[in-house]
Amino acid sequence: MKTAFELAMERLSKNAPTVKLTDDQKRQIADLESQCAAKLAERELLLQGEIAGAVERGDEEAVAQLEKQLVGDRKTIRAGFEEKKDKIREPKG
Repeated sequence: MKTAFELAMERLSKNAPTVKLTDDQKRQIADLESQCAAKLAERELLLQGEIAGAVERGDEEAVAQLEKQLVGDRKTIRAGFEEKKDKIREPKG
């Protein structure tokens, strides 16, 4: 008797079969993840410094704006790297 999880996984694999990645593709994706983490850290450090300055000045509007910018930058950076990873995952043919 199969569990509900096993049945769901079977249905999912029929709709979207798993893609086998080569060692080179895995390495490239790992490199991209490392680059993404570095880019995110760089951006966060920059904006956190600006946020700290705005807090010291008591500029609540600037703090809110910078925090909003940080959230947007995170999404943009991650989306860009996800696109690059998707291109690596695409089967060559």
